[in-house]
Amino acid sequence: MQRRLLVSTLAVAVVAVLLLGVPLAFVLSRLQASEASQELRRDATTLATGLQERVNSGLPADAAQVARSLPDRYVAIRQRGAASIEVGTRPPPGGTILGRASSRDFSVTVSANDSFVTGRIAGGLVLIGSLSLLAVAVAVVLAVLQARRLTRPMLDLARAADLLGSGAARPLGRRYGLPELDRVAEGLDGSAQRIAELLSAERAFAVDASHQLRTPLTALSMRLEEMIAAANYPDVVREEGAAALAQTERLAEVVGQLLGRARRSVSGAPALASVDDIVAQQVVEWDPAFRRVGRKLEVTGEKGLHAYVTPGSAAQVIATLLDNALVHGEGTVTIRTSQTPRSVVVEVRDEGKGVPPELAPRIFERSVSGAPGGTGLGLALARTMAAADGGQVVLVRPRPAVFAVFFPHGAPGTQDAPVVSGPA
Repeated sequence: MQRRLLVSTLAVAVVAVLLLGVPLAFVLSRLQASEASQELRRDATTLATGLQERVNSGLPADAAQVARSLPDRYVAIRQRGAASIEVGTRPPPGGTILGRASSRDFSVTVSANDSFVTGRIAGGLVLIGSLSLLAVAVAVVLAVLQARRLTRPMLDLARAADLLGSGAARPLGRRYGLPELDRVAEGLDGSAQRIAELLSAERAFAVDASHQLRTPLTALSMRLEEMIAAANYPDVVREEGAAALAQTERLAEVVGQLLGRARRSVSGAPALASVDDIVAQQVVEWDPAFRRVGRKLEVTGEKGLHAYVTPGSAAQVIATLLDNALVHGEGTVTIRTSQTPRSVVVEVRDEGKGVPPELAPRIFERSVSGAPGGTGLGLALARTMAAADGGQVVLVRPRPAVFAVFFPHGAPGTQDAPVVSGPA
């Protein structure tokens, strides 16, 4: 925007200078030519009058001596009853300025080369050009000042709008003395206030609902486990209790995911974090669960990687992928870390049957699950949380399943687009 303002102002200044300078230069040249002709006529009149006065006084005319008073002119004097006298160098044809005058006995013609007029015109044109350049320079300086005055508020408003879009809504609280921009700033401040109130109410509801549901679900899960452990119950009761326990565990998982989202929304802005530490924390938390079902959890790939993320959010995303591999996958689960020029990649792969072909295009949609009775929220929530930090979760390979999360090296919005790799 600043460049466009400078270019437009410079164009207006140049056009204005041309509209004024070209006619002024034309008028100046005509005035200089007219003034030169008048000057030669004055010289001719002076010579003719002086010669006539000498003759009237009885003195010799001595026209040649009088004509020499104009050394840089060509003078032709014709006296009645006498030969013509020419003094000076005759200028070349086509470039001559003439001045004529007559008295009773004399006719005087004074001529000169038009080069001296050209010099005067050139001097005037130089003056006009200098003033024009000065006017353009002043216009550029004023344009720079005006562009800065306009672009800085626009950049502030754009950043405020970006914050609104990212959910970090806060009033701008600044005015610029420009009515149009001040109205935009007031609108953004009002929107930020309303969005902050809505987000606060949403977070409060999620936290309260999660805490209020977690306690009774835990109690119900314990009672169902005790009911299943009782060996003297009929098989029908045992089967129903197992089904109820499975549904309770899935509901508890959904509540935990909702609580994780609510906690992340108040956890602060993304920062540069160690991917190794995040992965190691998840290995500590999930390795017992894999060992209980006789499976392995391994970590390979590059070390010492850092990404621009919210650590809690990144951990939740990786945890979701590990839980998905535990529930739906088989065999050894491998966490592989690597990097691209702009992204850090964390892959989670297992040795199971993978994602059915009909579900692969929609695996990240809500309510889409690869197992009967699944909620279909885990992968959708993982993608949403990764996107909030500028990352992305993708299905790299459906069979065996390989999921990858791309975390940005820098601020959100600068990461590489994910590149789907072939089978490893």
